Amino acid sequence: MPFPPLPKEDLEHVLTHTRPDWEQLRSGRIFVTGATGFFGAWLLETFAHANFSLNLGASLIGLSRDPAAFYAKVPHLAGESSITLHRGDVRDFEFPEGAFTHVIHAGTTSSAPVPPAQMLDTIIHGTRHTLDFAVASKAKRFLFVSSGAVYGKQPPDITHIPETYMGAPDPMDPNSAYGEGKRIGELLCSIAHREHGLETTIARCFAFVGPHLPLDAHFAIGNFIRDAMRGESITVKDGIPYRSYLYAADLAIWLWTILFKGEACRPYNVGSDQEITISQLAETVASHFEGSVPPSTSQPINVLTSTPSRYVPSTELAQSELSLSQKVGLQESIRRMAGWYSRN
Repeated sequence: MPFPPLPKEDLEHVLTHTRPDWEQLRSGRIFVTGATGFFGAWLLETFAHANFSLNLGASLIGLSRDPAAFYAKVPHLAGESSITLHRGDVRDFEFPEGAFTHVIHAGTTSSAPVPPAQMLDTIIHGTRHTLDFAVASKAKRFLFVSSGAVYGKQPPDITHIPETYMGAPDPMDPNSAYGEGKRIGELLCSIAHREHGLETTIARCFAFVGPHLPLDAHFAIGNFIRDAMRGESITVKDGIPYRSYLYAADLAIWLWTILFKGEACRPYNVGSDQEITISQLAETVASHFEGSVPPSTSQPINVLTSTPSRYVPSTELAQSELSLSQKVGLQESIRRMAGWYSRN
């Protein structure tokens, strides 16, 4: 089923808070991997809106394994003359011809159930190949979409994990493949900067909410909104972990800003610093739907003996250096996401 365009208020929201920075892309060319995923859909549509509104004369080429499937999902982008999809796999795609000014590497496998070895291979080889392309195409700026998973398990005594935390995933745990892959990806970016002068910026992304977020993957908030929209009870397996959620339009602002203005090889956490437990999240989602069934916990947890896990970033660096902040609150984010999906 095709998805509707992003809400006009979201497109204008992104443009309002990034307007001066788009001058970097005037008559420019940008290449985006992961162009057909959650992040990619927002990057492509906000680019198209800014390009048209500001008459930038820029163009974007997005990498996709299946362009026809993407256009079937978002047919309103099929007629967008400033966007072209380039068929290929992130690990070995043929380099598009010509020079590019900017590259965003957002290709990943985080929402796909793939074996750990395949995930690690995709992240490492995909990042190296995309960096090689950026150098060959003489791009000046490069954005690597990394992850808060690079920190490993967040210590219970750190409520908001900063970029200076030197923890790491457990290398003996196959489930660490995603985080370890992103760590190596960041290292490859640093090497490319030192050897080639490529201005590699890094966004360590946490958790998000908004249109295009899958409703049937491992994202709790997506599953909760899906169940509430169906009038079903929200099932909470473990309600005590802490998470935080940044709205996708704010995410787009942060990603574009880091690409345009972030300091090379300085990772910036990207996310909300407003923590909430999973139980509270389920209750918040349920409260937005009239007649919603109250959430239920399938596996009772002894909160007196359990230490809540946390996945909450400190965003002080992004705030102080790039003047970034969360502008759309969680309740409004839920309203907008549910409203967008209800238009399908």
